[in-house]
Amino acid sequence: MSSASLSFETVAAFATPIIVVDLPDGAQLNAALRPVLLKREAEQPSESRSTLGGWQSTLDLDKWAGASAIKLLAIARNIANRITTDRTGKPVAILWQANMWANINRSGHGNEFHSHPGSFWSGVYYVDDGGISANPALGGELEFMDPRGAAPAMYAPHLAFALPGGLAAGTNQTFVPKAGRLVMFPSWLLHQVRPYLGTERRISIALNLSL
Repeated sequence: MSSASLSFETVAAFATPIIVVDLPDGAQLNAALRPVLLKREAEQPSESRSTLGGWQSTLDLDKWAGASAIKLLAIARNIANRITTDRTGKPVAILWQANMWANINRSGHGNEFHSHPGSFWSGVYYVDDGGISANPALGGELEFMDPRGAAPAMYAPHLAFALPGGLAAGTNQTFVPKAGRLVMFPSWLLHQVRPYLGTERRISIALNLSL
């Protein structure tokens, strides 16, 4: 029997989900959120959790940013329930506790590698990509670190795995910001924001969901 005729099963063990969704009403949400967030930036000093320059709000954005923030949080909670099961694979309906905050980065600003302890899901929503989606050379990408570290790429860094997500094994995965896009990921996954090199402003909302 030729090895080419063998059938086999590929199990994607220890998968790490990253969810990317472009919201259909993102333009309307952003039109409402942008002036509120810029006004808050002008009125309150920055918090500092992972910032490398830039401005961060307090963690209670859902309390002061209006109906659009509440709608965004509801969308994130709904997605979290759709992509979460119990340990037998059965669906769940969790009343997720949440916190939310805004990030405003200008030229040279970013966020260092960090995780979000105390939460199950985290997410980032882009209110204004600062022109990055049209010109990726402006930087500001969201970058995730392979939780296995460099091990899968240590022996033969030119090789990868023939399965979805296998090309990034042992390296980092980046996502280009786009206004209206929501990215959700497990809160333990190390991530950073690369420095923004544009001349406008990169505005995002981060959120955590916990039990």
